[in-house]
Amino acid sequence: MEEKLEEEEFEKLVELEELKEEEKFEEEEEEELEDGGGGGGRRREEEEEEELEEELKEEFKEKLEELEKDEELEELKQELEEELKEDEELEEELEEFEEKLEEKLEKEEELEEKEEELEDDLEEELE
Repeated sequence: MEEKLEEEEFEKLVELEELKEEEKFEEEEEEELEDGGGGGGRRREEEEEEELEEELKEEFKEKLEELEKDEELEELKQELEEELKEDEELEEELEEFEEKLEEKLEKEEELEEKEEELEDDLEEELE
């Protein structure tokens, strides 16, 4: 996830640089075409460029925040899945323990019954 974030960040930076170069090239072409009376138009273009740059930076920031949130959510999801797995394992262990306990109780009851039978038999023999 972090790799994807870095890749997208790099792509945005490359895109920003390409836009800057393209704008610079267009600006140079316009300067060649202008005969000195277009200074106000140039300022407007610079302002538009700055606005575009700010918009791109803000958009990049938002996407970066979204990616960070996505990454955090993915980590939380993994943690929950691990906890669920642990809970299931504990539940299985508990079931096994309960089964063993039931078996022991049954054996104990059987032993008590046998003991009673033996006592009864012994009493009969003694009489």
